[in-house]
Amino acid sequence: MRIGIVCPYSWDVPGGVQFHIRDLAEYFIRLGHEVSVLAPADDDTPLPPYVVSAGRAVPVPYNGSVARLNFGFLSAARVRRWLHDGAFDVIHIHEPASPSLGLLTCWAAQGPIVATFHTSNPRSRAMIAAYSILQAALEKISARIAVSEYARRTLVEHLGGDAVVIPNGVDVGFFAEAEPNPEWQGDTIGFIGRIDEPRKGLPVLMRALPRILAERPQTRLLVAGRGDEEEAVASLPAELRPRVQFLGMVSDEDKARLLRSVDLYVAPNTGGESFGIILVEALSAGAPVLASDLDAFAQVLDQGAAGELFANEDADALAEAALRLLADPKRRAELGERGSAHVRRFDWSTVGADILSVYETVTAGAAAVAADEGAGGGGGLRARLGLARD
Repeated sequence: MRIGIVCPYSWDVPGGVQFHIRDLAEYFIRLGHEVSVLAPADDDTPLPPYVVSAGRAVPVPYNGSVARLNFGFLSAARVRRWLHDGAFDVIHIHEPASPSLGLLTCWAAQGPIVATFHTSNPRSRAMIAAYSILQAALEKISARIAVSEYARRTLVEHLGGDAVVIPNGVDVGFFAEAEPNPEWQGDTIGFIGRIDEPRKGLPVLMRALPRILAERPQTRLLVAGRGDEEEAVASLPAELRPRVQFLGMVSDEDKARLLRSVDLYVAPNTGGESFGIILVEALSAGAPVLASDLDAFAQVLDQGAAGELFANEDADALAEAALRLLADPKRRAELGERGSAHVRRFDWSTVGADILSVYETVTAGAAAVAADEGAGGGGGLRARLGLARD
């Protein structure tokens, strides 16, 4: 099968959607499919052979963050050329409602289109105002996927219609088989995320840290991610700052080693999360997880059975739970075992097969419609699949 995948966000700025698309593409390539990914990228960005650059992206506030998106006449021309050259059997667009390549592709593409919705937002006036612009493009979509029930609800409330829920995928074995780093072991708490993005929750963890260190002064916080390190520790007393070790941006291999090494992984995110891929990666590595009680995180953690939850933005609750878990190796081992069993449902062997089934359904439907039209029949693809917008 010839598969075209559209990434809305800049390939050179790592994020959960980009990682999902990268791993999905490589999963299908391993199965023998032909895959091309269209993504924004700076001219000097090294790209895998399956990625085609749509040109430089620009920073745009989006979903409580700053996303690097690509839009405009030049981008539209590159989209049309990519579609022409690819002659794809199916096109898979991620975040088709964002002002980026996905929307441009929806407007230009013919044939079966699958869309994945990653975003979870409150209903906004901007989305309501933009609906008339989006409607014509989104009605061309043959099948919709949401990465979580929370993302599905957002889709229903914002745009109407519905979606099948297929979670983000992870190579569970990659994390489970990583070698721990002895330098990162022993009374360590881990955090991975963009340091200077408040919704990732590092300020909440920093507020909890003095209480944690007061009772367990030997504890270290290991932070991986890009951002202003001095600003991140500015709220801490000077004598506590050496207990925070910044690792900067880490490779996939070191991320897996970090998650395999820490005594506790903390995800203090405050909102804007529709899934929580880092939780799945931590569970895959066998790390005990403590996360804020966002709806999306609670779903990933099986409502607290595969990892513990604390009240969102409550630094005292975070500190109390962290101290209890750090003092209880038996409980941490139990969480690690439960998480390792629970996370198998997110492995690419399951997730990729589910997505491929969607591709096969829409391509078979398109072929049937073409045959009917050739024989003088009527009807439409979306109606046949039962996936038309309500």
